[in-house]
Amino acid sequence: MPAGSDPSTPRIWRPLGVRLAALVFGGGLLIVCAMAWIGFSAEIRAAFTVPQKLTLFAMGAMVWGALQALARSKVVADENFIVVVNGFRKRVYTRHQVIAVNLGRSAPWATLDLADGTSVAAMGIQGSDGHRARTAVRELRAVLDSEPGGNPDLEGPDPDGPDSGGPVSEGPESPGG
Repeated sequence: MPAGSDPSTPRIWRPLGVRLAALVFGGGLLIVCAMAWIGFSAEIRAAFTVPQKLTLFAMGAMVWGALQALARSKVVADENFIVVVNGFRKRVYTRHQVIAVNLGRSAPWATLDLADGTSVAAMGIQGSDGHRARTAVRELRAVLDSEPGGNPDLEGPDPDGPDSGGPVSEGPESPGG
């Protein structure tokens, strides 16, 4: 992003390497399993019981779910909020809750430092993406440093409110989970 340019929002960052690995590994695993099943003789296929077939499908669904969780990670920044999706958990923060974005030299992913002193992983920006990840961190910092727009009531958490210092939304899981 050139110096002095206004960062446009909303911005979405997704990991490239992880998404490609999930696609290639998942597709390859599906092809290998399908070819193995086709390669079995009819009498071997008939020897599989219904519970065994259900177990195979359940294991395949678990592998698909794990790959889907990795591939859906993202970071979204708009005028008022930063949304972090890691796996199947979604966290929404106001811009004022996020005070810094870091990506260490050997860090697996970026981290967001929050105003309450905690930090959260931002798996949507993967360190393994190299230059692309460093560019994403610079862009996210630029979005955070720009003047927020939109609804002035959303400019920061209410210091006396129930969400002060914490995420606006914890997603489908319980806060302790």
